Amino acid sequence: KNHIFCEIPKKASFFLFFLRPVMANYRWPSKLSKLSLRAKHTNLYRVILIAILCAASYFVGVWQHSGGGISRSSLSNHELTSVPCTFPHQTTPILNFAASHTAPDPPPTATAARVAQIPSCGVEFSEYTPCEFVNRSLHFPRERLIYRERHCPKKHEILRCRIPAPYGYTVPFRWPESRDVAWFANVPHTELTVEKKNQNWVRYEKDRFLFPGGGTMFPRGADAYIDEIGRLINLKDGSIRTAIDTGCGVASFGAYLMSRNIVTMSFAPRDTHEAQVQFALERGVPAIIGVLASIRLPFPARAFDIAHCSRCLIPWGQYNGTYLIEVDRVLRPGGYWILSGPPINWQRHWKGWERTRDDLNSEQSQIERVARSLCWKKLVQREDLAVWQKPTNHIHCKRNRIALRRPPFCHRTLPDQAWYTKLETCLTPLPEVTGSEIKEVAGGQLARWPERLNAVPPRIKSGSLEGITEDDLVSNTETWQRRVSYYKKYDQQLAETGRYRNLLDMNAHLGGFASALVDDPVWVMNVVPVEASVNTLGVIYERGLIGTYQNWCEAMSTYPRTYDFIHADSVFSLYKDRCDMEDILLEMDRILRPKGSVIIRDDIDVLTKAKKITDAMQWEGRIGDHENGPLEREKSLFLVKEYWTAPAPDQSSDP
Repeated sequence: KNHIFCEIPKKASFFLFFLRPVMANYRWPSKLSKLSLRAKHTNLYRVILIAILCAASYFVGVWQHSGGGISRSSLSNHELTSVPCTFPHQTTPILNFAASHTAPDPPPTATAARVAQIPSCGVEFSEYTPCEFVNRSLHFPRERLIYRERHCPKKHEILRCRIPAPYGYTVPFRWPESRDVAWFANVPHTELTVEKKNQNWVRYEKDRFLFPGGGTMFPRGADAYIDEIGRLINLKDGSIRTAIDTGCGVASFGAYLMSRNIVTMSFAPRDTHEAQVQFALERGVPAIIGVLASIRLPFPARAFDIAHCSRCLIPWGQYNGTYLIEVDRVLRPGGYWILSGPPINWQRHWKGWERTRDDLNSEQSQIERVARSLCWKKLVQREDLAVWQKPTNHIHCKRNRIALRRPPFCHRTLPDQAWYTKLETCLTPLPEVTGSEIKEVAGGQLARWPERLNAVPPRIKSGSLEGITEDDLVSNTETWQRRVSYYKKYDQQLAETGRYRNLLDMNAHLGGFASALVDDPVWVMNVVPVEASVNTLGVIYERGLIGTYQNWCEAMSTYPRTYDFIHADSVFSLYKDRCDMEDILLEMDRILRPKGSVIIRDDIDVLTKAKKITDAMQWEGRIGDHENGPLEREKSLFLVKEYWTAPAPDQSSDP
């Protein structure tokens, strides 16, 4: 109650006027104890002290207004604008933004040192296939054609230059015209036009090749030949979608199956039939370089609805039936094997084949015996065609092992493993079936095409692929429909109908990219890297699409300039620390056609590094945002390979 607060005013005279009558009228009480008097004195001293402070505040106010101080108003209105930034006799300081501590830059990496200059290779490498290089293959055994298998260069042998297109190279004809015609300058080889002149494989006229559609066993044309097969098995109801053609020649069989909604994987070795696979690819037909020798074909088990051999010269009955056993592995339950040419109908052709009747009869007997040991059923043999069918399950086949014994069923084997995997002389067992019906399809019944594309594949439905569910498939399909639509806004050539024909997806997963393009006049080679966490290539085939296995630290088994378009989703993140990014990009450059396009989808840091290398490869490119917006770290690098060729024969300058 005796606490007194005084806010010091600017005019202290007001308080003196108030205190004067108080002091004048103050009177002491007459009867107070000494304690009370002491308290009164204390209060009086406080009042006097307050009066002194108030007076002092008054004089301070007078001093400020007289100019001796700086008032708040004068500071805000005048002083802040009038105070100079420099002082007399003082120079303006010079600021130094250099780092106080420095260290030398780290030495450039091997890739950084090379990207500044990536030269072109010599014209002699214009058809270079690194893993089927003739000079290297001669060091391997000729037994069972092992020397024609993949034999890739070691790291120090890898070419680090850009493969040139031959002089005069021209963008191929568009599909379906390309099925029947190709530019001579793109595949400058006339050997087959002479060797197969009477078989209607290929003809050379002026500046182009013509493909009449003929073959060794179908000189009247592939269409008529396929019609004959169609009279033996049903090719029209959608139950047959994927085919494999062993020893394909120029792939006329696969080319003409396209119009019947059957997609064919054609393969043949790089041998004396120079450029046969290269012709197939130039025509816009799926094909790879391959041979049946000592390792498995690079496809999963139960992949193909039919397998075809037209005088493919494969010794089916030899080596304990090893090659037919491999066909059995890749053939789906209930699938067909079609054979034409020796020894079928040898009674009629033995003189023309320049072989004895006993020799041909023995060969056919061997084939028949191996087919029975695989539990195949021979459906029909009519004139030059024979058709066998694989059983839909192995219920009865397992019972027959008691009598047949050979080949035994494989144990401890992975049916889908097929990258440098040795061929086996044992029978790949089909998945178990729940009942005892002979018609029950092992592994699950496939839907008919085109429903097959979006139906749930049996491998997913059965749960045999860890971590992949039916919902994942639906989500993946919808995602890639959206992404491909977004791609076409950036890449007008991808959106242009007919501009592209041969497409490659370097990391296909479930085949969503290919499924989004199924209505376009294109085909997609779906690659599942052997380093992928889940082997999904079997699912891709169950959807009615085609593909192969590949390790992208190695070259692909195909010719230069195979593809019009390459899609690489997270490829470089997958191969980080496994191999050099530049080597993968140079392989992409090798197999990409001039004026072809590439879309690399990855983390922004990866794309930035890739962009520096593609600049050195003379590709044009730009980085685009994720389809969900710029805040996503994953983006897309859109690239176009420039047109350039080897110099004319009398020139030698690099492009």
